[in-house]
Amino acid sequence: MSKRLRSSEVCADCSGPDPSWASVNRGTFICDECCSVHRSLGRHISQVRHLKHTPWPPTLLQMVETLYNNGANSIWEHSLLDPASIMSGRRKANPQDKVHPNKAEFIRAKYQMLAFVHRLPCRDDDSVTAKDLSKQLHSSVRTGNLETCLRLLSLGAQANFFHPEKGNTPLHVASKAGQILQAELLAVYGADPGTQDSSGKTPVDYARQGGHHELAERLVEIQYELTDRLAFYLCGRKPDHKNGQHFIIPQMADSSLDLSELAKAAKKKLQSLSNHLFEELAMDVYDEVDRRETDAVWLATQNHSTLVTETTVVPFLPVNPEYSSTRNQGRQKLARFNAHEFATLVIDILSDAKRRQQGSPLSGSKDNVELILKTISNQHSVESQDNDQPDYDSVASDEDTDLEATASKANRQKSLDSDLSDGPVTVQEFMEVKNALVASEAKIQQLMKVNNNLSDELRIMQKKASRLEKQNSTPESDYDNTPNDTDPDDTGSSRKGRQRSMVWQGDGSVPDTAEPHTAPSPILPSTEDVIRKTEQITKNIQELLRAAQENKHDSYIPCSERIHVAVTEMAALFPKVS
Repeated sequence: MSKRLRSSEVCADCSGPDPSWASVNRGTFICDECCSVHRSLGRHISQVRHLKHTPWPPTLLQMVETLYNNGANSIWEHSLLDPASIMSGRRKANPQDKVHPNKAEFIRAKYQMLAFVHRLPCRDDDSVTAKDLSKQLHSSVRTGNLETCLRLLSLGAQANFFHPEKGNTPLHVASKAGQILQAELLAVYGADPGTQDSSGKTPVDYARQGGHHELAERLVEIQYELTDRLAFYLCGRKPDHKNGQHFIIPQMADSSLDLSELAKAAKKKLQSLSNHLFEELAMDVYDEVDRRETDAVWLATQNHSTLVTETTVVPFLPVNPEYSSTRNQGRQKLARFNAHEFATLVIDILSDAKRRQQGSPLSGSKDNVELILKTISNQHSVESQDNDQPDYDSVASDEDTDLEATASKANRQKSLDSDLSDGPVTVQEFMEVKNALVASEAKIQQLMKVNNNLSDELRIMQKKASRLEKQNSTPESDYDNTPNDTDPDDTGSSRKGRQRSMVWQGDGSVPDTAEPHTAPSPILPSTEDVIRKTEQITKNIQELLRAAQENKHDSYIPCSERIHVAVTEMAALFPKVS
């Protein structure tokens, strides 16, 4: 729970009184209005928590309070402290400013563009600068000077930096020194508690070895933060890591949907994802959980008559420019899931996370869960900025080539039948399948019942075809008639198709232009016509399924009618024998 804030505390962005939110990774307290802008920036820019209505790990809250009290805000407003800035008209927002555009523009410049952060002198080799900053961070975390470490991180120091001479990371150093607040800060910026040093030890090992038991337990919690957050979202409790329980996987109250073949196919595709792609999907689901929970707190704590307007709504996850457009689209589609659909997806993520952590061949030690589930703050690490990593639109392989990724994008245009193969799946496809399963499968079944006679008709036609094949001995060309351009059943088929449908009517009769007494023996339609009509039927069924997936209710009846027409035309190709 949050400690009581001192009355002297003000919003870091506009100096408004009594801030009730915190930006965890920026080390600041912010007011409601400024928080609405922070939320629209996304977690990769600002991770917000309510100070009183959100559960806090005690040491994480202590870390943010320490940063705020020691002037962390001056890191983000460094150049504004220069009197020359005031003379030039540059100033921070004030409480009387409008949220849009005044406060919003200032906050974006401050945190997104880092317009006021102190800049280091440029060097020819930027990597040397980043390496030097990371080495300074490596040395600083053994002390309690949090604001120095935050300043280094803001300038580009890497929380997961592996010191080539020391053979360890900053988190190893902080854990050995028992600096729990430094460990919290490093974890927020992507430090991995499961990373091994040159001797094979993790930060957890060093904390236990040094007798820092609270720190060791907290590092284990950070290591499982992703799955713990998902479990807490579903059932309001977390695993008991002290006693070796690392996962809680609740069961859905209504498990009938799990019997669906579509559900089995979706789950199979989830299991086929590589560890890297599964990890990305899990982090995206974590972000969506955070968005939904923060929305709930936001709506419960605001004055709806003044503050809650359409400009403060965050309807889906904001775009992260470090991710591919495909991944960003997949992240935003998560907002479409209703509570039941989203809970189903979260349970599938938890189940597969447990399977991978306990049975993956990549696991080489008892604490190797980081290979599968890094904490959500890893989005800030250098690994998440690597543009060479495969995106959701590539197949589930860590050795994908550009050609394979391009081919995978093209394959997404194929039918759903091909999407439900045993091969890997993109996250976008997985979510579409899950969405179709829960939201639309019942509607599809209802529509299929309306056309339940189609399968019976097809079976009758197959029997007729078998009988007619034995009777057929007359060349096909002898029975081609002139097509009837006014035929009401003509829906754009080929010329040959119109000839077949004109000679052989679905009710067994012949056209008025034919002589009943001299009609030739019935024949089978050409293979080309049968294939064409079959493809048309398949295409119409796929259109109906896509309409159901996208909740286009107005398209259900037209699609169903097109299916019926296509099947009727198929039936017309085959004559009835009395």
